[in-house]
Amino acid sequence: MAHKSVNINIKNKRAYFEYEILEKFVAGIQLVGTEIKSIRNSKASIVEAYCRFTKTELYVVNMNISEYDFGNINNHEARRDRKLLLNKKELEKLQKKMKESGLTIVPLKLFVNDKGLAKLEIGLAKGKKLHDKRESLKQKDANRDMDRAMKF
Repeated sequence: MAHKSVNINIKNKRAYFEYEILEKFVAGIQLVGTEIKSIRNSKASIVEAYCRFTKTELYVVNMNISEYDFGNINNHEARRDRKLLLNKKELEKLQKKMKESGLTIVPLKLFVNDKGLAKLEIGLAKGKKLHDKRESLKQKDANRDMDRAMKF
Protein backbone atom coordinates (compact mmCIF):
# COMPACT_ATOMS: atom_id res chain seq x y z
CA MET A 1 0.00 0.00 0.00
CA ALA A 2 1.56 3.28 -1.08
CA HIS A 3 1.31 6.24 1.27
CA LYS A 4 0.94 9.73 -0.03
CA SER A 5 3.86 11.91 0.82
CA VAL A 6 1.89 14.51 2.76
CA ASN A 7 4.36 16.39 4.91
CA ILE A 8 3.01 16.32 8.46
CA ASN A 9 5.20 18.21 10.91
CA ILE A 10 3.71 19.17 14.25
CA LYS A 11 6.34 21.20 16.11
CA ASN A 12 6.78 22.28 19.70
CA LYS A 13 8.24 25.77 19.27
CA ARG A 14 7.82 26.51 22.97
CA ALA A 15 10.29 23.74 23.86
CA TYR A 16 13.11 25.55 22.05
CA PHE A 17 12.27 28.74 23.97
CA GLU A 18 11.89 27.11 27.40
CA TYR A 19 14.76 24.59 27.16
CA GLU A 20 18.29 24.26 25.86
CA ILE A 21 18.28 21.07 23.75
CA LEU A 22 21.41 18.99 24.36
CA GLU A 23 20.69 15.83 22.37
CA LYS A 24 17.94 14.62 20.01
CA PHE A 25 16.43 11.17 19.45
CA VAL A 26 13.74 9.87 17.09
CA ALA A 27 11.28 7.45 18.67
CA GLY A 28 8.33 5.49 17.35
CA ILE A 29 4.98 5.83 19.12
CA GLN A 30 2.73 2.94 20.10
CA LEU A 31 -0.69 4.03 18.81
CA VAL A 32 -4.12 2.41 18.97
CA GLY A 33 -7.15 2.53 16.71
CA THR A 34 -7.82 5.79 14.93
CA GLU A 35 -4.90 7.80 16.36
CA ILE A 36 -2.79 7.59 13.18
CA LYS A 37 -5.69 8.91 11.11
CA SER A 38 -5.99 11.95 13.38
CA ILE A 39 -2.22 12.56 13.15
CA ARG A 40 -2.38 12.38 9.35
CA ASN A 41 -5.11 15.05 9.50
CA SER A 42 -2.77 17.20 11.67
CA LYS A 43 -5.16 17.00 14.64
CA ALA A 44 -2.47 16.59 17.29
CA SER A 45 -0.66 18.86 19.73
CA ILE A 46 2.57 18.32 21.66
CA VAL A 47 2.86 21.77 23.26
CA GLU A 48 1.94 20.63 26.79
CA ALA A 49 3.48 17.17 26.47
CA TYR A 50 6.47 15.79 28.35
CA CYS A 51 8.17 12.41 28.68
CA ARG A 52 8.67 10.27 31.77
CA PHE A 53 9.98 6.84 32.64
CA THR A 54 7.78 4.15 34.14
CA LYS A 55 10.22 1.49 35.29
CA THR A 56 12.36 1.00 32.15
CA GLU A 57 9.82 2.22 29.58
CA LEU A 58 9.50 5.77 28.27
CA TYR A 59 6.04 7.32 27.90
CA VAL A 60 4.89 10.63 26.45
CA VAL A 61 2.33 12.21 28.76
CA ASN A 62 -0.29 14.86 28.02
CA MET A 63 0.07 14.65 24.22
CA ASN A 64 -3.25 15.53 22.64
CA ILE A 65 -4.41 13.57 19.60
CA SER A 66 -7.98 14.66 18.85
CA GLU A 67 -10.63 12.03 18.29
CA TYR A 68 -11.07 10.97 14.67
CA ASP A 69 -14.09 12.72 13.13
CA PHE A 70 -15.38 9.62 11.34
CA GLY A 71 -14.64 7.23 14.21
CA ASN A 72 -17.30 5.20 15.98
CA ILE A 73 -17.75 4.31 19.65
CA ASN A 74 -14.33 2.63 19.59
CA ASN A 75 -12.57 5.98 19.15
CA HIS A 76 -9.39 6.59 21.14
CA GLU A 77 -8.87 8.78 24.23
CA ALA A 78 -7.47 12.20 23.32
CA ARG A 79 -4.97 12.52 26.21
CA ARG A 80 -3.54 9.19 27.26
CA ASP A 81 -0.01 8.06 28.02
CA ARG A 82 1.61 6.66 24.89
CA LYS A 83 4.64 4.38 24.95
CA LEU A 84 7.71 5.53 23.01
CA LEU A 85 9.64 2.92 21.09
CA LEU A 86 13.43 3.25 21.41
CA ASN A 87 16.10 0.59 21.58
CA LYS A 88 17.42 -0.55 24.94
CA LYS A 89 20.75 1.32 24.73
CA GLU A 90 19.02 4.63 24.01
CA LEU A 91 16.57 4.10 26.88
CA GLU A 92 19.37 3.29 29.33
CA LYS A 93 21.38 6.32 28.18
CA LEU A 94 18.38 8.66 28.63
CA GLN A 95 17.49 7.23 32.03
CA LYS A 96 21.07 7.56 33.29
CA LYS A 97 21.39 11.18 32.11
CA MET A 98 18.05 12.12 33.65
CA LYS A 99 19.03 10.71 37.05
CA GLU A 100 22.56 12.09 37.27
CA SER A 101 22.13 15.64 36.03
CA GLY A 102 18.47 16.56 36.47
CA LEU A 103 17.72 16.90 32.78
CA THR A 104 14.28 16.42 31.25
CA ILE A 105 12.95 14.89 28.04
CA VAL A 106 10.66 17.04 25.90
CA PRO A 107 8.89 16.25 22.62
CA LEU A 108 10.13 18.51 19.82
CA LYS A 109 8.40 17.34 16.65
CA LEU A 110 5.71 14.84 15.64
CA PHE A 111 5.91 13.63 12.05
CA VAL A 112 4.98 10.78 9.72
CA ASN A 113 7.93 9.12 7.97
CA ASP A 114 8.13 7.77 4.40
CA LYS A 115 6.69 4.41 5.43
CA GLY A 116 3.62 6.07 6.96
CA LEU A 117 4.66 5.54 10.59
CA ALA A 118 4.24 8.21 13.24
CA LYS A 119 7.53 9.27 14.84
CA LEU A 120 8.27 11.66 17.68
CA GLU A 121 11.52 13.61 17.87
CA ILE A 122 12.43 14.02 21.53
CA GLY A 123 15.18 16.08 23.06
CA LEU A 124 17.24 15.74 26.20
CA ALA A 125 16.89 19.25 27.57
CA LYS A 126 18.03 21.58 30.32
CA GLY A 127 15.73 24.38 31.46
CA LYS A 128 16.68 27.94 30.54
CA LYS A 129 16.88 30.73 33.08
CA LEU A 130 15.02 34.01 32.53
CA HIS A 131 18.11 35.83 31.24
CA ASP A 132 18.71 33.03 28.69
CA LYS A 133 15.16 33.45 27.40
CA ARG A 134 15.70 37.19 27.02
CA GLU A 135 18.90 36.48 25.11
CA SER A 136 16.99 34.14 22.76
CA LEU A 137 14.43 36.87 22.06
CA LYS A 138 17.19 39.44 21.36
CA GLN A 139 18.89 37.02 18.96
CA LYS A 140 15.61 36.33 17.19
CA ASP A 141 14.90 40.07 16.79
CA ALA A 142 18.41 40.71 15.48
CA ASN A 143 18.06 37.94 12.90
CA ARG A 144 14.71 39.32 11.79
CA ASP A 145 16.18 42.82 11.40
CA MET A 146 19.09 41.46 9.35
CA ASP A 147 16.69 39.57 7.07
CA ARG A 148 14.67 42.74 6.52
CA ALA A 149 17.82 44.73 5.71
CA MET A 150 18.95 42.08 3.21
CA LYS A 151 15.66 42.32 1.28
CA PHE A 152 16.19 45.98 0.41
